[in-house]
Amino acid sequence: MTNKKIIIEKSWHDILNKEFTKKYFSDLREKVRKSYINTKVYPPAKYIFNAFNLTPVSNTKVIILGQDPYFNEGQAHGLSFSVPKGISIPPSLLNIYKEIESDIGKSIPNNGFLQRWANQGVLLLNNVLTVEAGKPNSHKSFGWERFTESVIKEISLKKSNLVFMLWGSNAHKKESLINSDNHLILKSPHPSPLSAYRGFFGCKHFSKCNKYLKKNNIKEIIW
Repeated sequence: MTNKKIIIEKSWHDILNKEFTKKYFSDLREKVRKSYINTKVYPPAKYIFNAFNLTPVSNTKVIILGQDPYFNEGQAHGLSFSVPKGISIPPSLLNIYKEIESDIGKSIPNNGFLQRWANQGVLLLNNVLTVEAGKPNSHKSFGWERFTESVIKEISLKKSNLVFMLWGSNAHKKESLINSDNHLILKSPHPSPLSAYRGFFGCKHFSKCNKYLKKNNIKEIIW
């Protein structure tokens, strides 16, 4: 992203190629490039498209949409809600783990590293892919939303029987981009401590997801 060439997995590059040629994306690239030069930005540049690189189009089964990357040192690595091993589990992810435990009986892991989900076909996509250190939503106006909306529209068109987990009002706005006749859309409040008790806890999205995948002869996710 900060160099001339977009380093993104080939199948995603193929379906998003037209986005990379649009003026808004050129402007976005320049804003991001300058930010990495002039400020501290997360995730490290090599991880901006990590979600796509770990979960090719053909492997994608589930899309979990986050907001923007974690803004503290060492947390963000390009997967929504995930942190590397050795980093404390953030509150929203801990609530996700609590819901999984309640829903399907899987005990809470000792780390917040979700690459095991990505490797199974869970696209851990943030709405905005970069953030300035210590400043949540600081890159919200850069143009990332337009790009990630295109990602959702394209994957909805290209595939069938995907599960979209939309948590919180920002994610709910993306529902109109998804063909609900071809996919399962699961909506709830955000897992943040501020809202999890308003309906995220008890949503049973993880069992509902696997039930839908199984019904469509797709291998279930080991949460």
